[in-house]
Amino acid sequence: MTDRPSPLEGLDDEQRAVAEALHGPVVVLAGAGTGKTRAITHRIAHGAATGEHDPRRTLAVTFTTRAAGEMRSRLRVLGVDGVQVRTFHSAELRQLRYFWPRLSGGDFPDILPSKARLVAEAASRCKLPTDTATVRDLSADLEWAKVNFLSGASIGVRALEVSRSLAVDAAGVAQVQAAYEDAKTARGLLDFEDVLLVTAGVLADRPDIADEIRQAYRWFTVDEFQDVNPLQHRLLGLWLGERDDVCVVGDANQTIYTFTGATPTYLTSFRTAYPDATEVRLVRCYRCTPEIVTLANAVISKASDPATMLVLRSQRPAGPEPTVEVWPDDVEEAEQVARRVAQYVRDGVPARDIAVLFRINAQSAALEEAFAEAGVPVVLRGTERFFDRPEVREAVTRLRGAARGEAGGGALGDEVRAVLGTAGWTPEAPRTAGAVRERWESLAALATLADELAATLEDSLSAFVAELDARADLQHAPVADGVSLASVHSAKGLEWKVVFVVGCSDGLLPLQYAETPAQIEEERRLAYVAITRAADHLHLSWARARQPGGRAVRSVSPFLAEALAGSASVGDALTGGVVRRGSGRARGERAQKGPARCRVCRKGLVTAPERTLGRCNSCPADLNAELLDSLRAWRLQVSREKAVPAYVVFTDNTLIAVAEQMPSDSDALAEIPGIGPMKLQSYGDDVLGLVRQHS
Repeated sequence: MTDRPSPLEGLDDEQRAVAEALHGPVVVLAGAGTGKTRAITHRIAHGAATGEHDPRRTLAVTFTTRAAGEMRSRLRVLGVDGVQVRTFHSAELRQLRYFWPRLSGGDFPDILPSKARLVAEAASRCKLPTDTATVRDLSADLEWAKVNFLSGASIGVRALEVSRSLAVDAAGVAQVQAAYEDAKTARGLLDFEDVLLVTAGVLADRPDIADEIRQAYRWFTVDEFQDVNPLQHRLLGLWLGERDDVCVVGDANQTIYTFTGATPTYLTSFRTAYPDATEVRLVRCYRCTPEIVTLANAVISKASDPATMLVLRSQRPAGPEPTVEVWPDDVEEAEQVARRVAQYVRDGVPARDIAVLFRINAQSAALEEAFAEAGVPVVLRGTERFFDRPEVREAVTRLRGAARGEAGGGALGDEVRAVLGTAGWTPEAPRTAGAVRERWESLAALATLADELAATLEDSLSAFVAELDARADLQHAPVADGVSLASVHSAKGLEWKVVFVVGCSDGLLPLQYAETPAQIEEERRLAYVAITRAADHLHLSWARARQPGGRAVRSVSPFLAEALAGSASVGDALTGGVVRRGSGRARGERAQKGPARCRVCRKGLVTAPERTLGRCNSCPADLNAELLDSLRAWRLQVSREKAVPAYVVFTDNTLIAVAEQMPSDSDALAEIPGIGPMKLQSYGDDVLGLVRQHS
């Protein structure tokens, strides 16, 4: 039998202190990238190796199946078998299923995979809106109410106390809650919150079952303790009973889920609840370079409650300074980020080691288009592709119907807004968070796009629908080795070598509807989480206007302005220039250059596909159809040889541009957007050879 190393080997002093704290309550305050999972898994292994803990009576809970899988994997490497590592929900579901025959004579109820259908039914009975976004927000409100033990009038009272924006008025939420619970009961169903609530009730009312669980589990570990809600905290207390053998680990700086009912109070007041608890602070950051850690510390140091703040200390060698850049508009920002990412990939950085993070899902539309044009594969995490979102699909369907009866004569933007209005969209943004706001942002993006394309499409609604279809065709299925496009919320717990954070402007970070001090602080923590996802390279950017030619009314995120105040190397980026920190040189905005011009009508080109083609969509062009067929056949062969999607070689628009412009040499070929130096070197001779064949 191979001797395994001691679980204490390879730990720093603080991690070792965690591993050796085997008795009584333990609280681990662990900053980003400080090895918290390593510390707590080695603690479990050390307890098993010394005989102080029985792995078969040890339960570790966390919040995601990915995190649970990571803990199980590390414990296997350490030679520890028998430990139960589960999410809160899976642990409770397992327990409830086991004891159900003693609680009921019937079969175990079915678990609702989604609340949407029953919530929509309940909302309809209460004569409230049943659109997708409202139903999603109502579902979130019902979950929040249940984990906080709220019903009836107490929902509105608590919502006022915590400044929560409800999907509808408080009385309406209470009515939907009652109707939803009646519908579940009538069908004999449970939702995921019921699993926790019913189990808590069983443990409180059945001492025999509670004693049996306490005999089965003696030692507890709770990961991400800052995300625990009141219902989960109640369950932990019932598991423990009168005992205190529990180790909790978390970081108040990364509390970004309070809208679900999570609260860092249980973490920050753990020593109050357990005065004799062992407390260990992990602040040695092994993930981020000193330059990234310095920025993260500067952002979080402005928090209103510095007592709970952990100040990280990087253990990495020095690296490049984070960059802060400003671009004229969101489209330019997305294109520049895509180009920079493509350069990283050409320089040998695997696409899977790169991420682009954004605050709200609506920001992904411009990024998806820019990356498709750049030929860089992406993987979307935690969000749907823009044209796959239900509200966008519905809007395009309505626009297509309106285009069939198009009379013409009106401004394209006005016509599109009128059609969106039939779906409940209004020009004024809602002052609420959640799905309603994201739905509004998605539809607003369509309205803005209509304004951008009005001139090139000659105010034709049918041409606008055709343009939307063409853009949707650019959205290819993600591949495993792709750049991650993710919201900051979905990026929590992950890390990449290279991270771009876009939209670092006031109104996006923090969001404009974050008004109370508590809401602003949560936005600050989101900025901190975004920054600390980066290991080696961090690039932050913002745009002064939403669309090309739009009003430049935005300003930099106050979180960055505070953190970087007095830093000469980024001063221009905070006020309007474009600066790369640490480069020693600044680049002004491209105000002098202006937009690319259509080679036919000389109008400005505002969309990425138009810039690739070199002409407006509505302008005529001579296209060599036989050359295009040959180019597509060649691309298919190359993509198969390299085992990559065809669009990674060249996008459709790039091939169309070649077939239209018939470049005669490498210089002319390089003028076509999407054909950079690397692709010119790899494919230039083949493409020019095909052009000569069809000249």
